[in-house]
Amino acid sequence: MEQKSKAVRKLWAQSDALKMGTEWSEGDLEKPQILIDDVFGESHPGSVHLDGLSKQATIGVFESGGRPGNFHVTDLCDGWAQGHDGMNYILPSREAIADMVQLHASVMPWDGMILVSSCDKAVPAHLMAAARMDLPTIHIPGGSMRSGPGITTSDVAGPLTALDKRGLVSETEMRNYKLTGCPTCGACQFMGTASTMQCMSEALGLALPGSALIPATFMEIKRNARFAGQKIMELAQKGITSSQILTQAAFENAIKVHAAISGSTNALIHFPAIAHEVGIDLDPRLFDTIGSTVKYLTNIQPSGQYITEMLWYAGGIPMIQWLLKDQLDLNALTVTGYTLGENLEMLQKSDFFNRNVSYLKTYGIESEKIIKKPEQAKQHGSIAVLSGNLAPDGSVVKFSAVTPSMHQHVGPAAVFNSEEAAQEAIINGKINQGDVIIIRYEGPKGSGMPEMLMTTDAIVFDERLNGTVALVTDGRFSGATQGPCIGHVSPEAVEGGPIALIENGDLIEIDIPVRKLNVIGINNKSASPEEVMKIFAERKEKWVLPKLAPKKGLLKRYSEHATSAMAGAYLK
Repeated sequence: MEQKSKAVRKLWAQSDALKMGTEWSEGDLEKPQILIDDVFGESHPGSVHLDGLSKQATIGVFESGGRPGNFHVTDLCDGWAQGHDGMNYILPSREAIADMVQLHASVMPWDGMILVSSCDKAVPAHLMAAARMDLPTIHIPGGSMRSGPGITTSDVAGPLTALDKRGLVSETEMRNYKLTGCPTCGACQFMGTASTMQCMSEALGLALPGSALIPATFMEIKRNARFAGQKIMELAQKGITSSQILTQAAFENAIKVHAAISGSTNALIHFPAIAHEVGIDLDPRLFDTIGSTVKYLTNIQPSGQYITEMLWYAGGIPMIQWLLKDQLDLNALTVTGYTLGENLEMLQKSDFFNRNVSYLKTYGIESEKIIKKPEQAKQHGSIAVLSGNLAPDGSVVKFSAVTPSMHQHVGPAAVFNSEEAAQEAIINGKINQGDVIIIRYEGPKGSGMPEMLMTTDAIVFDERLNGTVALVTDGRFSGATQGPCIGHVSPEAVEGGPIALIENGDLIEIDIPVRKLNVIGINNKSASPEEVMKIFAERKEKWVLPKLAPKKGLLKRYSEHATSAMAGAYLK
């Protein structure tokens, strides 16, 4: 790998001159050259500190005889995009970041690559780029934000926003939240998509063992970044590339970890997209079938009680893997250059688990309160993939966040062509108990597949509706979402999928235990499957795509070329 890169670099002397113009020495030109690409920027707390981690990785590369080059592509935050059309750009930003890393990694020949990110779209973008480039690569997770008075950023934001829209929040309460809601840098403190994807990076073997969700203010996270800089030199020397790590076994291992931690449903979009980059066709239904064999072990918000740093104190992803080791492929290769099984044995001998658990003594919490042993856990998995005449290609629900009384539900459809219209109806009391809210034209091709967090929060924090109303959409959900929220409905409405044909009063059946999502009635009256299909065929003949908001630039290209949510929503 290094010899090939050196040969390419010798083709054009100007490339050396350009490097010399950016503080490289002549000696640097002969060293292994490592790209360090991060998403540092003042875009949100998950990225504002990443330059410090890149600095440590840079030192590690220098210490080991290499020459690093630092590049940046600032990522975005779902939180900034809530409530307006900015949310439409969040998922497409994954493609933009992956493309920019590809540009950085392709125009100059590198011997290895370190990618530094914390959050929702940046981590999967980096994993996609790692898979695409097939260089020796290590991902450095940016860690977890520390807790504030409201415990997590979403703990208070949801109820405050819902109450504020009803005029029930004082200026003092709102100001106090703004001052304390994000007390440090790092990813949000619950098992949302950011925390989930940090964990998935480690579970896939692309991040160093024990590196996901380190408290972002700890020196440990800087030591980890320094070690990554040293370790990438070993990978480059041995020629261990991402395709040797991102195997079918690695994805299946990570899916089992996902089930054990009750990870975000957004992983079902990101994993197929990452797998696609290494030529693996990954069916999101694996999250359901594999997950059904794995116990749900963690007690982490939003499905549980504690914040994400507590998961790291309790042993983090290595402890989950240790408890699941009889179900994992321990021969899977990782960025340490060793197998998963070898990593776990080395962590055990280094006293990693005891050392981390000692942090919990500060809080007076037993580790079993955070991570249960499989024999103590009752529930299997956390994700279900539902299919039926409403979602022929599938849909996704995080059933671990759904009250058991709503695992089976039949209700009349309340149909909206945008999230904004649905949320307004909820706030203004126009939704009835038992309704199934349908939000459509929010899929990848419809509007970029925004998340529906503001709408789900409006339901959860309405005492009249919470626990009685379901939401079905071709859009997606935040990892903080709670309740019977079914997303990724495919085919999406803009392609004329069945969700585009639903009318107010159609009866929707949700049956999570048998994995079904069907229309079972028309105009508030039951109908046979044959009658429903006949009426839907008649509606399809008359269906006309409504006029959607005009798009331009990246969003236009994305909506025209994105695959379905169930395929990974990546650009063709």
